[in-house]
Amino acid sequence: MKNGKYYPWIVVALLWFVALLNYLDRQMLATMRPAIQQQLPALESATNFGRLMAIFLWIYGLMSPVSGIIADRVNRKFLIVGSLFVWSAVTLLMGYATSFDQLYWLRAIMGISEALYIPAGLSLIADYHNTRTRSLAVGIHMTGLYMGQALGGFGATIAAAFSWQQTFHWFGLIGIAYSLVLILFLREHRPADDPGVPRQKTPFFRGIKGVLSLLPFWIIFLYFSIPSIPGWAIKNWLPTLFSGSLQVPMNEAGPLATISTAISCFIGVVIGGSLSDHWVQRNLKGRIYTSAIGLSLTVPALLFLGLGNAPVFLVAAAFCFGVGFGMFDANNMPILCQFVPPKSRATAYGLMNMGGVFSGAVITDFLGRSTDAGHLGRDFALISLVIVAAIVMLLLCLTPRTSDCKE
Repeated sequence: MKNGKYYPWIVVALLWFVALLNYLDRQMLATMRPAIQQQLPALESATNFGRLMAIFLWIYGLMSPVSGIIADRVNRKFLIVGSLFVWSAVTLLMGYATSFDQLYWLRAIMGISEALYIPAGLSLIADYHNTRTRSLAVGIHMTGLYMGQALGGFGATIAAAFSWQQTFHWFGLIGIAYSLVLILFLREHRPADDPGVPRQKTPFFRGIKGVLSLLPFWIIFLYFSIPSIPGWAIKNWLPTLFSGSLQVPMNEAGPLATISTAISCFIGVVIGGSLSDHWVQRNLKGRIYTSAIGLSLTVPALLFLGLGNAPVFLVAAAFCFGVGFGMFDANNMPILCQFVPPKSRATAYGLMNMGGVFSGAVITDFLGRSTDAGHLGRDFALISLVIVAAIVMLLLCLTPRTSDCKE
């Protein structure tokens, strides 16, 4: 590759920290709620808190297809840099919020800016890595999201030691500074940039039309969207579930919940990425089988999370969920690459991200009302039923013909 033998892994390293900030900046609000509500009483209502978390997801979801189309047409380096800069500036401004409405609109703006990152980042990694390393590279990148989620769990701890305003200020400034680092070291790379291969410009909406005409894409779309229900439930409500089930304050429950899932997700993506990259060399459905195995692990985990109340029991269930979800997460873009060519992958992933995020918005809002009604644990357990349907659909309906679709 034109940037050197090891540069594809440098790209993963550079984007790993962007992924960390992507989730950290959105996630720490979930655990800082007790501190913020002392000055913003509207957040005492779990329903209002659900609205605050859901507006981000609705805007993020609506922007995802647009961001995918944009990423397939422009220089992804500058799209990533701009996205990081804007959401970091929004994080900084959240520290100055004095009302629920201000937080609400800042979360909406954050949804726009953060949506621009994932399709661009994952498609860039997929273009730098071939079928022998793609799942592992994507998986390692996803650990940045999990680490951001884990560190977000310390939001309440930091806010207790200093203030929630300072917490937003510090992490906003870190992101702004890192956007300058990316300008210096991150480089764009597309297969069409190789010597002798002409660069073709596709009309703006032709790419999305081509993706929507693919039947396998719709299967992948549903398979991605359904597991996003428990995925977002874990991200936004597991600290609350731990706090209620274990009868401990949020500044203890937040780190316990997020670290349990982050560490296990890291293990899951390494196992799932390595297994998938080897398996697909011998069997074209290797990535599909690996993803299905991982997702199967989340079914008993959700049941135990919903029904358990002992610390060891809950942590073990969260760990099991994280390993399984990590194996699933590491293979979504690589599976997509078996059916969609490079010129449309960001568009396709943007559409998938929209489906997943809309699922997250629905479940986030629903679990807010469930918490107020005292049914959070029960509803966590019931979510496991939809996962079984997604696994069966994947195994029966998706049959790839190549390990890396070119056209």
